Amino acid sequence: MGKRLKEAAKLVDKSKAYALAEAVALVKDAAKAKFDETVEVHVRLGIDPKQSDQIVRGTVSLPHGIGKTRKVAVLAKSEKQKEAETAGAEIVGSDDLIESISKGNLDFDVLVATPDVMKDLSKVAKILGPKGLMPNPKSGTVTFDIGATVKELKKGRVEYKNDSFGIIHVPAGKVSFDKEKLADNIKALVEAVLKAKPSSSKGQYIKSISISSTMGPGIYVEEKM
Repeated sequence: MGKRLKEAAKLVDKSKAYALAEAVALVKDAAKAKFDETVEVHVRLGIDPKQSDQIVRGTVSLPHGIGKTRKVAVLAKSEKQKEAETAGAEIVGSDDLIESISKGNLDFDVLVATPDVMKDLSKVAKILGPKGLMPNPKSGTVTFDIGATVKELKKGRVEYKNDSFGIIHVPAGKVSFDKEKLADNIKALVEAVLKAKPSSSKGQYIKSISISSTMGPGIYVEEKM
């Protein structure tokens, strides 16, 4: 642990869970890096991640975005390409876009595709998959509603999915955000995760919630917000 992180860790009592407003204030105070750190939310769930019917996955539009403008690429045909361009997608294409991806050109943060072109994406699935860029209906990136999807992604829609340990990790904004905006984003995320509780999940669903900045210590947050 570096000197800077040691000093930041002294601000936090690891044995307690803080009220959300206090936790947000602490995460801002403990952020000592020379760049605008991302505030991340970590939710440990009481699920069995090995059971397919207990996977927790979905999307949520954070009210204040994440402090980063994402570059959106859209794979579609004819009129849907025009819709994507109007909505603000930076890269729009069809066979030409697939060809570009096949050459390793992945200059985008998220890829959206219409259902009718998904079969064509199989050619580059091995390139997109490992990068987490393969469109998926569950993440809302396979859709005919291209315009609305692109706009939501540009504004700050994020995807959440538990990892192999049953933990969800999601960015919720930047340290430079006002405390109220960070709190709003965190609340929106936790509410979405609560609504996504699998019916097969028994016992305590949310085990713990913590927040941290990119280089800062973890801070436990009370479940009741």
